[in-house]
Amino acid sequence: MSVTSEPKLISGNANMPLATAIARRMSMHRGVTVGLVDARVERFNDGEIFVEVFENVRGEDMFIIQPTSNPANDNLMELLIMSDALRRSSAARITAVIPYFGYARQDRRSKARTPISAKLVANMLVEAGIERVLTMDLHAAQIQGFFDIPVDNLYASPVFALDIMKQFKGSLDDVMIVSPDVGGVARARELAKRINAPLSIVDKRREKAGEVAEMTIIGDVAGKKCIIVDDMCDTAGTLCKAAEVLMENGASEVHAYTTHGVMSGPAVERITNSVLKSMVITDTIAPTEAVRGTPNIRIIPTAPVFAQAILNIWNGTSVSSLFETPTLEPVYEGQFGN
Repeated sequence: MSVTSEPKLISGNANMPLATAIARRMSMHRGVTVGLVDARVERFNDGEIFVEVFENVRGEDMFIIQPTSNPANDNLMELLIMSDALRRSSAARITAVIPYFGYARQDRRSKARTPISAKLVANMLVEAGIERVLTMDLHAAQIQGFFDIPVDNLYASPVFALDIMKQFKGSLDDVMIVSPDVGGVARARELAKRINAPLSIVDKRREKAGEVAEMTIIGDVAGKKCIIVDDMCDTAGTLCKAAEVLMENGASEVHAYTTHGVMSGPAVERITNSVLKSMVITDTIAPTEAVRGTPNIRIIPTAPVFAQAILNIWNGTSVSSLFETPTLEPVYEGQFGN
């Protein structure tokens, strides 16, 4: 661990606004200016990535902020090369802050002769010199076991709970949490417990990959304000179809809370034209202008929780304390207050 007085942050190009916001929040918590280490991450004409760190990092406790979102391969290589640059510059410890962990959906062999790419990425990160990983809402919790280094997996559900209690104040008795598939039941149940709401499940059946043939609602959603909870939204096809089925089954309105707004292809158009009254995402992935301009999409910041988690890692205190909603209320400084 570093013997210096402050942790050091450095960022790639994947989500510079989030990195800057984290540094600003840490400055507020510490009472001293915490900035991003001066560096350049550039590309040669053939696309090769080049990193140069302009500050002395010898013996420093370094935190690289870099989600591996689209373009996943470029952002992953930036992270690996930045880590190698810091390791060769004698940094004391290197922590990768990966708000969105790309390749997480490839966490098992779905059929013969396919890779487990999430494990491959884990091996690459460790080989590059990373000694700890801080991320949020891994697609599959078992990915933590792919690493032989500490992995801190933060959850968006405590933040979502605060927002739901604010947005639906006075009508929480009418709220029902909905899992969009059987695999997401644990995530939805956890949020439902936080706000003391009932749980429903959308059972979807596919005739072939990428196409949903049938959806069935498990639970009575009639007259309920349904909130679909998921870890990511890619093309939004399943999400929008689930919202339609909920409305057809008598839901009074449908909302969605999704941690990672991947928003590929027609996602924005589908959400804009859907029956969703609102959709909440976080800024773990830098939102595009189209996403920001969509009237029924709202973005919740993650800088406060990441800033506090980095400080907790640096000073050796509990990160799991941030899993509790009451702990996050002062961290978000009244953002979800009355």
